[in-house]
Amino acid sequence: MSLPEDIVEPLVEAAREVRAAAYAPYSGFRVGAALLCDDGTVYTGCNVENSSYGLTCCAERNAVYAAVAAGARIFLAIAVAADGMPVPPCGACRQVLSEFAPDLPVILAGGAGGHRVLSLTNLLPEPFTSDYLSAESNE
Repeated sequence: MSLPEDIVEPLVEAAREVRAAAYAPYSGFRVGAALLCDDGTVYTGCNVENSSYGLTCCAERNAVYAAVAAGARIFLAIAVAADGMPVPPCGACRQVLSEFAPDLPVILAGGAGGHRVLSLTNLLPEPFTSDYLSAESNE
């Protein structure tokens, strides 16, 4: 999957910038995410850890939640920047992203530069969707 560099580079830069705000005192693993919406607005998020590890929230979900809180529902691309090598979103983030954009381009960027673009469909080929919630699918 490819995206124009005039979309990729600003998203990667925004993700790298917000990564500096991450609260990661336990893992030291800082991640930033920048989510492009259909109106051109970019919402960012960083990971926020908690001493009760299960309460930690990833950068990607924080960006989605900020966008949704502002009324955005149509996402065009997301960039994820980690300190070291490029890392894909975790399973929970993949599921949350697929709720809004199952074919979302996901830009993975590391700390040292460079990036690659994957499709969320490739990262999460069989998401849990609302189709499974219907009464007919439960029979």
